[in-house]
Amino acid sequence: MSQTIRRVAIIGGNRIPFVRSNTAYMGVSNQDMLTATLEGLSRRYGLADKAVGEVVGGAVMKHSKDFNLVRESLLGTSMSPTIPCVDIQQACGTGLQAVNMVANKIALGQIDSGVACGSDTTSDAPIGVSEALRQVLIKVNAAKTGGDRVKALLGLRPWHIGISIPRNGEPRTGLSMGEHTEITAKEWQIPRDEQDKIAAASHQNLAAAYERGFFDDLITEFAGVSTDSILRPDTSYEKLAKLKPAFDKESGEGTLTAGNSSTLTDGASAVLLASEEWADQNKLPVKAWLTIVETAAVDFVGGAGSVKEGLLLAPAYAVPKMLAKTGLTLQDFDYYEIHEAFAAQVLATLKAWEDDDFCRNRLGLDTSLGSIDRSKLNVNGSSIAAGHPFAATGARIVATLAKMLEEKGQGRGLISICAAGGQGVTAILERP
Repeated sequence: MSQTIRRVAIIGGNRIPFVRSNTAYMGVSNQDMLTATLEGLSRRYGLADKAVGEVVGGAVMKHSKDFNLVRESLLGTSMSPTIPCVDIQQACGTGLQAVNMVANKIALGQIDSGVACGSDTTSDAPIGVSEALRQVLIKVNAAKTGGDRVKALLGLRPWHIGISIPRNGEPRTGLSMGEHTEITAKEWQIPRDEQDKIAAASHQNLAAAYERGFFDDLITEFAGVSTDSILRPDTSYEKLAKLKPAFDKESGEGTLTAGNSSTLTDGASAVLLASEEWADQNKLPVKAWLTIVETAAVDFVGGAGSVKEGLLLAPAYAVPKMLAKTGLTLQDFDYYEIHEAFAAQVLATLKAWEDDDFCRNRLGLDTSLGSIDRSKLNVNGSSIAAGHPFAATGARIVATLAKMLEEKGQGRGLISICAAGGQGVTAILERP
């Protein structure tokens, strides 16, 4: 049986405002945020009476109560309860991988439309007990009699009492993402002033986008919040330059600060994808087309027989593979959406593509990929200013870039998202 590969259309997106952790969304769950986001998408595109094929998404920071998160969120909306749902997780790449999963099913004809989404909160983070206490409680729960329960409890010791709070760190190294990125910044000799300029531009560009109404059809109000709370329109390079290092505080060589790094954030986002036929049948204009998605991973630990790489540099490997498959060069884009986990990580990725030695010896290329026009980078702001709810970043960027291409009338955009565990997800959107 022959298989026809269909084009995948991006119809549009919706998100709630992203807010700093432990502020406006205190006491709000992933399900609450994702339900509101999906309902906003449903109302914007009239999905209540439409047969959507599937909803795929997830969260990185999940409670046990978040079992079947996407499905439970959908059931709280006006969308049909007959829509199947899937939970996935790939750290910060979750949202874009959800887009990839939905798009592949549309391309293969398994579904005609679908929603990719993600939600994350660090205000409602799961807090566990110590492992020793957990083992005691398991024995108590498994006990058949009161005496057995007492016997199990007698095994409890004062030092067993404790809690386990999730931390933004790598289990293999014990280092946080910021500490890893400090290492990368030093290896690639990324200056502090360049990082602060990236951060200042992120705030200024996001503020300008809000001012001209760019987000009016991309964001729905939630919990009394109508704009991203991390945004500081008056942020300047001069103000950022005064901040002290946040991760390397002792050496005198630390360059990452709270200002040029993304902060812990709460929020959710979603994007609607469809076949060309479904979009036509439902009279929904296509903003852009998803051309390709590419994923890569690097060894950031230093295993036998492999080259140790920076934790967040996997997109530097994914993009060349994607360019090779499409026959494009790095310069063949009107927009570059490079997720700002840290300004230093953005700059290191760009510098790697410009470096002949890296491109030859690490990527296997004949020469470097070259530089990009920085005026095309994150032109409506990115994660430093908007915030970074881990699983929500992908759908935010896809919906934003699709609208940018729609406004331009034609063009091509590159998406690059780094993720924990030495992974990265990249994509190309086009509007002929």
